[in-house]
Amino acid sequence: MTEVIRTSRLLDAVVALSADLSLPNVLKRVVEAAAAVSGARYAALGVLAQDQPDLKRGLVEFVTHGIDSRGIRAIGHLPQGLGILGLLITDPKPRRIADIGAHPAYAGFPAHHPPMTSFLGVPVMVRDQVFGNLYLTEKQGAAEFSQSDEDMVVALAGAAGVAIENARLHQRLEQVAVLAERERIARDLHDTVIQRLFATGMGLQSLVGRMEESDLRVRLQQAVDELDETIREIRITIFDLEARDAEKDGLRTRVLSLTGEATATLGFAPKVHMDGPLEAATDAATQEELLKTLREALSNVVRHANASSVEVLLRAASGTITLRVADNGVGLPKDARHGHGLDNMQTRAESLGGVCEVSARRGGGTIVTWRVPASP
Repeated sequence: MTEVIRTSRLLDAVVALSADLSLPNVLKRVVEAAAAVSGARYAALGVLAQDQPDLKRGLVEFVTHGIDSRGIRAIGHLPQGLGILGLLITDPKPRRIADIGAHPAYAGFPAHHPPMTSFLGVPVMVRDQVFGNLYLTEKQGAAEFSQSDEDMVVALAGAAGVAIENARLHQRLEQVAVLAERERIARDLHDTVIQRLFATGMGLQSLVGRMEESDLRVRLQQAVDELDETIREIRITIFDLEARDAEKDGLRTRVLSLTGEATATLGFAPKVHMDGPLEAATDAATQEELLKTLREALSNVVRHANASSVEVLLRAASGTITLRVADNGVGLPKDARHGHGLDNMQTRAESLGGVCEVSARRGGGTIVTWRVPASP
């Protein structure tokens, strides 16, 4: 590949990145472009946990190119940032290695992992913080990656950092718009809908005592009761809409962010439904365990399910928080009720006084149901 062609590919990638406002799409484009400009057979972007000390930061997402979904499932567990991959985490700078197996940091590959020899790693910076690392292996047409390859990928990583920050800002703008719309809806529900329902209920209630026919009186009282129940449900909705910390730290936003991150590795966007006063019914500890459980469940789908659809339900009702993750994949084997992170999910539920159940989904697939008591 001539330098003119490689430079042209780099420019095309930069233009494409700058035009995309979807973070999962940006991450996928970055990995594909890195493989194209460097001549690597395999490429990956390991996304680092952003809320941990630098020395303890591991990989929370791994976007790959060059290995199909069957190969990823055969390998099993996604990398955690150890061995060669950990070099860039502890010391974020470009690295070229001619032979991975001969390097002191080499920790071996898991079963079914394709053979890899040459390596090029480059950190991706967003502002002054490492967002993740580009890992490129198996240089095509040469024994190892060159300085020119490194320069190309470093330039791409710089453009990627800008594109990632741009996509993040776009997500935040959308969240702010949603919050403003929530506030308007909550105000309309309280000032208009509830007041009209309340007035209607009071008018009907005044008629109950005047009714002589028992059947009509019963039916009228049922109508009043139904209006009271509707008002109660609307009040719960308003309370949840007014949970204003959702812009930064709210559970709904964090769930949507996590499922959005999983889109790149799943290959499709999970369907998410949330219901009830989630913010009021969960304290910080419950939210953290719930999010870890959701991440584990989605990770299991990526590794084992071979699914084309995932549905996430999060509900607060009757003093219980329920998280349900259902996929349409191959299902769990009979001897897999433990392992695959299921023990971890069960332990998290039990620590909060709850349970975690795994069951087969009708028509194929697996359902993970995690229930814990709502916070007092």
